[in-house]
Amino acid sequence: MDVIEVIKEQLTSNPVILFMKGSPNAPQCGFSARTVQALMACGEKFAYVNILEHPEIREALKTYSNWPTYPQLYIKGELVGGCDIVTELYESGELQGMVKGAAVTE
Repeated sequence: MDVIEVIKEQLTSNPVILFMKGSPNAPQCGFSARTVQALMACGEKFAYVNILEHPEIREALKTYSNWPTYPQLYIKGELVGGCDIVTELYESGELQGMVKGAAVTE
């Protein structure tokens, strides 16, 4: 399976997935840490991919998403955005609804 197929499979298999540096328990950058905090505060499970352990996904996802930086949050297969967008959505209360809505359809 090529790396784009792997990415598509991850996106279809996980209603909420974060491509990040590190893991939720041990983020490897401040942007990933802030994004994880916002997601965890929503109270729903989410999947993650540590792009530092998967350099092929790290490179291919930039092209796939047309988004050059990490972390990248996807809900229901759609790119939501990076740290700043996720933080803004959380602060406005929108992220909670998006995450809960995705979790309900699991």
